[in-house]
Amino acid sequence: MSRTTGTTATTPVTTPEPEPAPAPPAAAAPALRVLPARHPGRWVATAAVAVLAAMAVHALVTNPAWDWPTVGEFLFSATILESLWLTVELTLVGTAIGLVLGTVLALMRMSGNPLLKAVSFTYVSVFRSVPLILQLLFWYNMAILYDRIGFGVPFGPQFWTISTQDLIGPVTAAFLGLGLHQAAYFAEIVRSGFLAVDPGQREAAAALGIPRLRQFRRIQLPQALRVIVPTTGNEVIGLLKGTSVVYVMALPELFYQVQVVYNRTGQVIPLLLVAAVWYFVLTTALSALQWLVERHYGRGSSRGPAGTPLPGLVRTLRAARARRQEVSR
Repeated sequence: MSRTTGTTATTPVTTPEPEPAPAPPAAAAPALRVLPARHPGRWVATAAVAVLAAMAVHALVTNPAWDWPTVGEFLFSATILESLWLTVELTLVGTAIGLVLGTVLALMRMSGNPLLKAVSFTYVSVFRSVPLILQLLFWYNMAILYDRIGFGVPFGPQFWTISTQDLIGPVTAAFLGLGLHQAAYFAEIVRSGFLAVDPGQREAAAALGIPRLRQFRRIQLPQALRVIVPTTGNEVIGLLKGTSVVYVMALPELFYQVQVVYNRTGQVIPLLLVAAVWYFVLTTALSALQWLVERHYGRGSSRGPAGTPLPGLVRTLRAARARRQEVSR
């Protein structure tokens, strides 16, 4: 009897490897100490300017020669306020005439017509060459050159005439002199603004079939105003101060009226301070208006209007305090 022996397969048993022991915690890295940049020259300059400003304020307050009570007495007097309104009126009318005529002259200068170009160029050259006071005197004495001004057919019969002296009085002469003088400068400002616009944008708009009026109103004009507004604002502020030139025609604007008052009272310095205060108030208001217009037309552009120095000063002081706190920690 035979006997058979069989082998039985056995499955090897695997033993799991032990997990590695966690590494010991590394030592915490020391905190880096950030040292702020030092600007000793800036702080020295700031201290020097602060001392000079304090000295100027102290001299204005303590020196009795400034006579601040007299300044307060005449600052809101009826005579000064009436002359102040005439100064504002001269500025507004002169600006309106200058802007309208200056825009027309700028468009004439940029046109393809050689006659329009020549007339615009001649006007700008003449009125920028002749001093403003001389132009005012010409308009004031227009009756000497032309006794009467007529209206009718050019080089033909006149249907209606009027005395030049009745038509062009001192106030009208001041309006014409200031407005026509400023038009020469506004013409160059407007022309430079439109020349600053990339001509490729107009060509692209024309290729898209956009009408020319819409090209001008929606593409060229908004971009040109970003260049026109700042310079125009400076010219208007200059015109406001330049209205004092009309004293040669005995117009009772602010500076002329101040002269009349201090010639009568003998208080020269206080009355000059009255004029300076009102000129400062008016120019500050115009500067604020200019800033608002610049911000409006500067939307969507990285070149925005310049801000006032007060927020920048506050940010500087806050940054300096934060640096001092960081160093103390």
